[in-house]
Amino acid sequence: MNNVNKLVECVPNFSEGRNMEIINQITNVIKEVKGVKLLDVDPGEATNRTVVTFVGTPDVVVEAAFLAVKKAGELIDMRQHHGAHPRMGATDVLPLIPVAGITLEECAQLARKLAERIANELTIPCYCYEAAAFTPERQNLAVCRQGEYEALAEKLTTEGKQPDFGARPVDERVQRTGMTAVGARNFLIATNFNLNTTSTRRANAIAFDVREKGRPVREGNPITGKIKKDENGKTINKPGTLKATKAIGWFIDEYDIAQVSMNITNIDVTPLHVAFDEVCRCAQNRGVRVTGTEIVGLIPKRTLIEAGRYFLEKQNRSTGIPEEDVIKIAIKSMGLDDLKPFNRVKK
Repeated sequence: MNNVNKLVECVPNFSEGRNMEIINQITNVIKEVKGVKLLDVDPGEATNRTVVTFVGTPDVVVEAAFLAVKKAGELIDMRQHHGAHPRMGATDVLPLIPVAGITLEECAQLARKLAERIANELTIPCYCYEAAAFTPERQNLAVCRQGEYEALAEKLTTEGKQPDFGARPVDERVQRTGMTAVGARNFLIATNFNLNTTSTRRANAIAFDVREKGRPVREGNPITGKIKKDENGKTINKPGTLKATKAIGWFIDEYDIAQVSMNITNIDVTPLHVAFDEVCRCAQNRGVRVTGTEIVGLIPKRTLIEAGRYFLEKQNRSTGIPEEDVIKIAIKSMGLDDLKPFNRVKK
């Protein structure tokens, strides 16, 4: 297969966001692979998690990903890990994303082979998720990660919950590394909406208002009532207002605020500015304000252009201004520099 004109992005999430020495050792093995371009390293202290973004042809990206998983497994001890973000392994998730000249299905095939190699050569159990999933249920990352690291022993030994590759009784090695979800997906935006509250409960309520999955329907009291089930025993949910989104609420010690943390899985269905306005509306309904927006990793330049033009139109202003000024309007309108300087999107 000719890989010269194929371009793949990889966005591994490592369960370390505080120790830059460890983070640098992991990213260094990525940079050492010839043909790989490291685009972004985004550590989070409160989540204790680092999102890394790199691109290259399929072969070199897969090799860099494997070496990064190996290094993370050597340096990160999951028995000592605590953070705000759900996690189950030293390398928690490892998605491959088609950029140019390659299909999502081809990335899924690469992901399955990579997961098998990680399990066989590094003895790190792996789930395959999203487009690489072997079953419809495991297309949902939350299903693979259910119970998080604390459910390690149960998931490794319970039929139906075991990882796709590398299932075995718990030993010291797997206690240290945890498990990894390897997948293939299209581009998404990971974003956190900052709130003027410290209440995780209110942040969660807003997240449930907007996320596509919504919230469980309850009998009687909407907060404490018994959750309704369908005839198959599955929870009945009232959908949220934003399609193609996943969201939770959490408190971030680093900033001393609560946030609505969201993944926008299809930016053509729900653009960032639409998500921002809707979270603002739902927050206001609950007596809370959105004070700004935090981007995790990278976003396409067109996302900022679309947002800037949207906010200019709301102000009844011309959109025929220089592109740089359109982007500035987007940054200011959504408070992208609220908590820290906004790093401009790489072209």
